[in-house]
Amino acid sequence: MSDETRDSNGAILNDGDNVTVIKDLKVKGTSTTIKRGTLVKGIRLTGDPDLIECRVEKVKGLVLRTEFLKKA
Repeated sequence: MSDETRDSNGAILNDGDNVTVIKDLKVKGTSTTIKRGTLVKGIRLTGDPDLIECRVEKVKGLVLRTEFLKKA
């Protein structure tokens, strides 16, 4: 059970799901900030249940922590 990827509310996330960012996040290595409420489409799961891969605002290969996301 511990290998399931869950969002901040405990909902199970799957490949291709859409999620919403619940907190402003600064992207390391860039001057970009992902604003709260940003919709992230088509996430990809990683081997780590606390991380997902996605594309946001022209930033490719971005890895986000699931504690800052909720299922849309």
